[in-house]
Amino acid sequence: MLRKVIFSFILLSLVAGLLGYRWFDRYLTQQWQQPRTALLEQVSVSAGDNLYRVAHSVFANADKDVWWLRVWFKLHPQHSQIKRGYYALPEQLSYAELAQLLASGKVMQLKVSLIEGETFAEFWAKLNTTEGIKPSDKTEQQLIEWLKLEHSKLEGLLLPETYFFVHDTPAEQIVLRANQALNKVLEEQWSKRQENLPLANPYQALILASIIEKETGAKFERPTIASVFVNRLNKGMRLQTDPTVIYGMGERYDGNIRRKDLREATPYNTYVIKALPPTPIAMASEDAIIAALNPEHTRYYYFVAKGGGEHYFSKSLAEHNRAVRKYILKK
Repeated sequence: MLRKVIFSFILLSLVAGLLGYRWFDRYLTQQWQQPRTALLEQVSVSAGDNLYRVAHSVFANADKDVWWLRVWFKLHPQHSQIKRGYYALPEQLSYAELAQLLASGKVMQLKVSLIEGETFAEFWAKLNTTEGIKPSDKTEQQLIEWLKLEHSKLEGLLLPETYFFVHDTPAEQIVLRANQALNKVLEEQWSKRQENLPLANPYQALILASIIEKETGAKFERPTIASVFVNRLNKGMRLQTDPTVIYGMGERYDGNIRRKDLREATPYNTYVIKALPPTPIAMASEDAIIAALNPEHTRYYYFVAKGGGEHYFSKSLAEHNRAVRKYILKK
């Protein structure tokens, strides 16, 4: 009889314990899945952080929930793994959703844009002041050595594009990606180039593309602008393009080009030299590279801005001088 009583007691205890465990686990699960208001729009997870610490900064009452959170992780240890990074948070989420997000590694994507026609100096300054990018004190020459490039300048060697990155990405990594993107585009377009261009190698194509980029922002005009420069190079004429003069002046440029500036013998003054300048003068877009390698077939040798971002193209110097009087001198 006593054995039956003891057995019954043990059995009832086990049943009660099992029911209690299920009830308690259900209660914890409800707490785990209960939507809560996030105090932050984004959160950073560093090496050594755990969900308790992150949750404490994300939710207002996380310190009151620690006791059941610890029990939950004892029962469900698979939910305790999180990955470092910078995460964007919705306005409402549960502990379960927070844990899932932090375990997914789907970190917040930030972005920075390299604009067509920007110089390397402008882009490098932008990178080092963009939120989320880890600044660098590397000089241009140190970057060239790090990238193992053969050229003396990084001008033109980065592709204008929007680059996405995660928080704390080093500035050098964006430069590396932009250089790799440029190399891919240049290699592909060089293989599709017209025959008999006055360009000895892809780098010269990049130099010409950078000049085209600075001369016009109108995509439809680029092949025509390219035709003028190609025609002049084929005939041994100077390019006589103001953006190269400005680039050669550097910090001395104050918004005006004077006659003495046009006569100054710098490596970039295409009013003086009879060839392309030694390096690109800005970052050239893929469209400008395509135009440089596939110019229109025209007989134009001159162009002048006529307003609205467009140009008037001429076949002779006399026609060009008339266009200058019409569109420039009349102003």
